[in-house]
Amino acid sequence: MSELWRLTASEVAAKVAAKAVSAREVAQDALARLAAVNPAINAVVQEMPEQALAAADAVDAAIARGQPVGPLAGVPVTVKVNVDQAGFATTNGLRLQRDLVAKEDNPVVANLKKAGAVIIGRTNTPAFSLRWFTRNSLHGHTKNPRNPALTPGGSSGGAGAAVAAGIGAIGHGTDIGGSIRYPAYACGIHGLRPTLGRIPAWNPSGPERAIGAQLMAVSGPLARSIADIRLALAAMAAEDLRDPWWVPAPLEGPPAPKRAALCIRPEGLATTPEVERALRDAALRLQERGWSIVETPCPPLREPARLQAQLWLAESRRGLNTALEKEDDADARFVFAQMERLAPAPDLNAFQDALQARAGFTRQWQMFLKNYPVVLLPVCSELPFNDLLDVESPEAFDRVIEAQLVQVGLPLMGLPGLTVATGETDGRPTGVQLIAGRYREDLLLEAGAVIEAAGPAVVPVDPVV
Repeated sequence: MSELWRLTASEVAAKVAAKAVSAREVAQDALARLAAVNPAINAVVQEMPEQALAAADAVDAAIARGQPVGPLAGVPVTVKVNVDQAGFATTNGLRLQRDLVAKEDNPVVANLKKAGAVIIGRTNTPAFSLRWFTRNSLHGHTKNPRNPALTPGGSSGGAGAAVAAGIGAIGHGTDIGGSIRYPAYACGIHGLRPTLGRIPAWNPSGPERAIGAQLMAVSGPLARSIADIRLALAAMAAEDLRDPWWVPAPLEGPPAPKRAALCIRPEGLATTPEVERALRDAALRLQERGWSIVETPCPPLREPARLQAQLWLAESRRGLNTALEKEDDADARFVFAQMERLAPAPDLNAFQDALQARAGFTRQWQMFLKNYPVVLLPVCSELPFNDLLDVESPEAFDRVIEAQLVQVGLPLMGLPGLTVATGETDGRPTGVQLIAGRYREDLLLEAGAVIEAAGPAVVPVDPVV
């Protein structure tokens, strides 16, 4: 096996476009890496070697004809099993959907293909994409390649584990409550939850998403470099009017002051010393590159987190309860029971009040972000959890969801968030979260690149077994 799989997406795209290496060679190497390491971690649950090689050959043929190729030409990527990809089942980790074969591509998948990406496999998610841990009764248990005792995160746990292990340079993920940002953190890579409306997405195979999901669920990239996050964002964000929430906002906004707010303990979050050290180290990295850092409280996250759960669960109860019974996935049943305990069913007035309150919280955050263009705060108040901690007991679940305050609270406002890997502490990955204003992913990427440059490089790991 050669080691093309070690390259970043940016490096692969440049080499393929320059004919220094063929897209087929890259794809063959990526598929060989997948075969070598995936059995240990179960990150990719649907392989597609024939389709991948055909896509790579199409890229090579276009280059040979002198035709322009996309920004991800020849780059091996993975796609999460909860989005439609023509010819493959959109399982969402469910036995109930093992035969739900998509007839057309979700816009985000279509955009990856248009950009020349080579999809090598589909990645695992917990049942119903419900958790920050990744195990289901259909595809099995995904392991963290850095440390099998730790969760790979969820719900894009397969994507995070794949990218960390060198299975593809970019992983597609989705995020309604941290499902991109937390797997990136747990697997020691980077992950971007973009602004609502930045990346078009829609599953033709299913019904329209309920309003909570429409307002809070997004697709985005996970990668081993901030440059690759930037490249993937540009490709994924291309126009597709099938998603009525898509907004043709520029990828680069006007200049903003290099000023960041540092919030160690948002609303009394019990941030551990290890996480605080990572945050202060990231702040220092920014400061040494000319950024002004102001330690200050941030706008509310607790009430947004409560309302986010209320909106999501209120809609899920209309159909998920029946599906939970039919699927009978023990993890999903336990987790959903705990969430119902913490977020009682609202009446119609409470549901409307939640939607109404969203505007006020978004306003508060937008005004705050006018003064502090970037906010630096925890991804999680703890280092990555031991695997399956959430289903150990109701008390363990409460500990997990409290630690994930920022993961759950942020989506209500539709704001973008970026997890930046910063290193390791006692065998557990460390990282920080950056928040910016709507459609200002460019500011997140600018700050993230500074933090990245001053720390250890994120390179693929051989799974620890």
